[in-house]
Amino acid sequence: MCGVCGCGEGETRLEAVAATHTHGSHPPPAAGHTHAEVVRDDPAQRAHLVSVERDILSKNDALAAHNRSHFNSHRVLALNLVSSPGAGKTTLLVETLERLLPDNTVAVIEGDQETSADADRIRATGAPAIQVNTGKGCHLDAAMIDQAFGQLHFHDGILFIENVGNLVCPAGFDLGEAHKVVIASVTEGEDKPLKYPNMFAASSLMLVSKVDLLPHLDFDVELLIANARRVNPAIAVIQVSASNGEGMERWLHWLDGAVAMASASA
Repeated sequence: MCGVCGCGEGETRLEAVAATHTHGSHPPPAAGHTHAEVVRDDPAQRAHLVSVERDILSKNDALAAHNRSHFNSHRVLALNLVSSPGAGKTTLLVETLERLLPDNTVAVIEGDQETSADADRIRATGAPAIQVNTGKGCHLDAAMIDQAFGQLHFHDGILFIENVGNLVCPAGFDLGEAHKVVIASVTEGEDKPLKYPNMFAASSLMLVSKVDLLPHLDFDVELLIANARRVNPAIAVIQVSASNGEGMERWLHWLDGAVAMASASA
């Protein structure tokens, strides 16, 4: 995956937990990536790249299985929120948390290449959040989630993992989540599911965000949904707006159902 997309090696920085929510010292990188350059006309190099990718994904999958077991033992429903940049993940998550709190137990792991801006927005709702900065990396991986979850000391609730904005690599990296939830905004193209099929195929739910803007846009929501279901016939779809609240109750109802299903299977 990473050899193909070209994200480079770099230090992954994980916030230290402090009562004041300030940054502490940073531990060593959560997971070392091995990256190979793509030499498309050299079969030996291509074979090496495939071997490297398989090794990366195999190690990640083993850690993801550990995370899944850890979440289950802590009675945590983990959701991996994925989208392209600018789809409105953080704004939608803030609105979701404000509706869930204080009656529900929630926590957030925030993934971005740099800054703690999104984690700061999450903490303003009263929810605990850990910021993971991936540096040059284009996605979260299972080792990063393992380290961040260990700092949260969290149980009996919903863990939202907001992945780095990217519809490519996060599709292939299992974090141990119960569901991937893909957010596609009406300010993007209706063909997103066809251009990035792996992400939509891997997701249980598509949230169509920013639907309050539809009167001002030339956008065919039904075509977006049809394209998503061409890739994944089983994908659930909810149209939402964090601005006017449209669809938020349906989204919260879906969360209730996911929690109930996770509890029943534990």
